[in-house]
Amino acid sequence: MLELGQIMHSGPPFSREEYLRRQSALLAQFDPSTILLVPTNPSMRRSHDVNFPFRASSNILYLTGWSEPDALFAAWHDAGKWVTALFVRDNDEAAERWEGRRAGVQGALENWPVDHAFAYPTRIETIRTILEKRTTVALIQGFDPVLDDLVIGLIAERNRDKTVTGRGPSTLTDPNNKLAELRLRKSDSEIQQMQKSALIASEAHQLAMKETSGATSECKLQSIVEAAFTSNNSQCSYGSIVAGGDNATILHYHSNSEEIQVGDLVLIDAGCEVNGYASDITRTWPVSGKFSNSQKEIYLIVLEAQEAAISKCRAGNSWSDPHRAAMEVISNGLIELGILNCSFEDAMGEDLNGEARQFFMHGTSHSLGLDVHDVGITRPNGEGPGRNLESGMVLTVEPGLYFPLWTDDGGAPERYRGIGIRIEDDVLITEDEPFVLTASCPKTVEDIEAIIGSGV
Repeated sequence: MLELGQIMHSGPPFSREEYLRRQSALLAQFDPSTILLVPTNPSMRRSHDVNFPFRASSNILYLTGWSEPDALFAAWHDAGKWVTALFVRDNDEAAERWEGRRAGVQGALENWPVDHAFAYPTRIETIRTILEKRTTVALIQGFDPVLDDLVIGLIAERNRDKTVTGRGPSTLTDPNNKLAELRLRKSDSEIQQMQKSALIASEAHQLAMKETSGATSECKLQSIVEAAFTSNNSQCSYGSIVAGGDNATILHYHSNSEEIQVGDLVLIDAGCEVNGYASDITRTWPVSGKFSNSQKEIYLIVLEAQEAAISKCRAGNSWSDPHRAAMEVISNGLIELGILNCSFEDAMGEDLNGEARQFFMHGTSHSLGLDVHDVGITRPNGEGPGRNLESGMVLTVEPGLYFPLWTDDGGAPERYRGIGIRIEDDVLITEDEPFVLTASCPKTVEDIEAIIGSGV
């Protein structure tokens, strides 16, 4: 029988070879005189002596799969090759009885994709020694203040005394952009995890639709969605938005505590993550089971806009092409319904910032991956159409229209006031047709009206 300290985690979710490819692709971009330091994020205090549930930093998950707190990934060049190490919490029977099993130093060495493993408290002493022979430090700052202070202090000391000692680092650089560029394109194994996440989230939304029947509450629907996440061994990838009626016009509504009336729409924006990889779905439906005429008019514009945007999710198109396609449909739709009284050109605007933006005020897409708003520079100069889409990128497509009652000036005819609609899917860019990871989640008017209340 194993002792507590001998119990080891099985290892990270991907193969050792995959992690080594990721590490090699990153390290190839650094000079051999560089040391790379990627700490995980700290545990965050919720209240008094209670912490929020810990979720490891996406960068350390990407490079190693390590998910425990108090960890550091390091890489440096030695004897003609790159050497990697994890600094981790060692086994501690007393702590493990309270907090759960740890892989420990030996477990990290045996089961994770690194050359060395050390106890986390030794990181400062060990890194200090290695730094003496390096000129550049590639450090992700803000996660480990003690490590930050060490590196910044040594660089300052080296730059003061460089003519005397000639030892130690003199340059600090940020590896985030290099990591972000690698993470922007997903491997086949990453896409498999994202497909799992998408299927779980799609099923969760369908369960909520099936259990919706007339008047209900935001919190009840939230409980259905998040229970489906939990039962499938996943967790929320962000705080769920469950907004009934006029609350749906608040983009990041989070209270999820109010009653939903029979004539209302409900907007649910909720996704989960599997092994760190996120899904992100929004659906809007009538709790009565049938759209009113005014609700249907707005819904069909948003749906058409989304379909037009998805059609532009092709390798070679620019990052802004899906948003432009959505804006074109929405601008025309708002003019046809008499909500906007202006030309199509004025509705669009010179930089897609015209009159239609008062009702569709957010972007159509963001990257998706280990972060729900995933990393990667999509508009390198902050302007223009942005970079071209490439195979392996995953992005959301989520146009919406919002006509609030709660503002003094809703700016729309009375029949549309209080309507907020968003439709969001997760789309994989391929060399061929866009692949919608969340396609199993109903979104046509006919499919939604058929499923509402079918499980009650």
